[in-house]
Amino acid sequence: MNPQKFDVLVVGAGPGGYTAAIRSAQLGKRVAIVEEQHWGGVCLNIGCVPSKSLIHSAQLVQTFRNDAKEHGIQVGGEVTYDFGAAFQRSRSVADGRVKGIHYLMKKNGITEFNARGTFADANTMDLEITDGERQSISFDHAIIAVGAETRLLPGTALSEKVVTYKEQILSPILPKSVVIAGAGAIGVEFAYVMSSYGVKVTLVEFADRIVPLEDPEISKELTRRYRKLGIDIRTATKVTSVEENSTEVAVTVTNGETSDVIYAEKLLQATGFTPRVTGYGLEKTGIALTDRRAIGVDDQMRTNIPHIYAIGDVTAKLMLAHAAEAMALVAAEALAGEPTVPLDYLMMPRATYSNPQIASFGYTDNGLSPHGSEVKKTAFPFVANAKAHAVGEPSGFVKLLTDSRNGKLLGAHLIGPDVTELLPELTLARQEGLTVTQLARNIHAHPTLSEAVKEALHGAAGQSINI
Repeated sequence: MNPQKFDVLVVGAGPGGYTAAIRSAQLGKRVAIVEEQHWGGVCLNIGCVPSKSLIHSAQLVQTFRNDAKEHGIQVGGEVTYDFGAAFQRSRSVADGRVKGIHYLMKKNGITEFNARGTFADANTMDLEITDGERQSISFDHAIIAVGAETRLLPGTALSEKVVTYKEQILSPILPKSVVIAGAGAIGVEFAYVMSSYGVKVTLVEFADRIVPLEDPEISKELTRRYRKLGIDIRTATKVTSVEENSTEVAVTVTNGETSDVIYAEKLLQATGFTPRVTGYGLEKTGIALTDRRAIGVDDQMRTNIPHIYAIGDVTAKLMLAHAAEAMALVAAEALAGEPTVPLDYLMMPRATYSNPQIASFGYTDNGLSPHGSEVKKTAFPFVANAKAHAVGEPSGFVKLLTDSRNGKLLGAHLIGPDVTELLPELTLARQEGLTVTQLARNIHAHPTLSEAVKEALHGAAGQSINI
């Protein structure tokens, strides 16, 4: 029996995969999508979506604990905080969005295979259906969107007390104490949630500052705020060994010549990801890997095998859901012969949902900048923004890096209330080549947090008004 044939096979139904499938179907292709476990991807099921639900619950806890009287809120008796209820809400939020993915597949006429897929060769995939059935499908084009796997500390293994974000986000019970190894986005987000519910948190980072990929001033501000929350922050510190017994883990950390042992109920590893390049027959396709052990792609997401494309985390270009979605559109359009655009990963938005939030794109203030540019730095603090005071979060800032020769944006770095919602204006301006003088003429509603962006733009244009 000949295998079922499709124009496009998408492997993986995360943000990149399902976007690629939909765009391919819109362009008239007969599309199949294969997913073994997480329809909607890790992000939707056990990552960015449920974690944002937990962060919102944690913010409410902080408001009731610290600001209730200021807002005239009085609750009779003792106020308790049930993390279990917040956990159940996070699962409900995630599960509801998964149903939406299946709806979109059906709406666009995409064939779903709930199966484990393994490449038999560069034009065929063998499927192990979840009910035990096996079949093969063939394809003219494939788009690989299988994501990445968590990276563990050398010499460690997972257990009941040593976990990654996957295990922790699926647990309705919090430990009384935790060591979080890694202070990138995942580490600082979990640190905020857990500390808000009374967990004793120690945040350990190998680099010399937390959120080390962000602008140095962002790291400094978040450190100040987190220490105020009671989070123990250890930077320039390496986890050298992990031991556990029936009740706790003993995490040995080293800073320079000094070692210390931190005892806690759990160790949460948040040290990064590696592209998923094994376990699905990739070697049978002839696809070449980069030095980073990622699938190599060109500007159109094409691998060295011309009819096979790859997008998202498996390429290690920028391991963010919205980057995968953007890559998906390029791949689907390219294989259909439609005009598309190359992507600039440096200028894509980045978001960390700590509290305060972090939003950024482009170059950071670390001495590196495009050749020939003359960098101008401009900042506006939220303490001078009326809306920030109204919502009780008047700390943080908007910082812009611009080229003083032509007034164009080189980067932006924001920390403060809901700043992740403020980036699109700036990334669009960068994409379209607008200058700060042009942007300063854009009218922002008052009072809004977005006025902090406006004021920073006024400053960059040399016409500061409110500072």
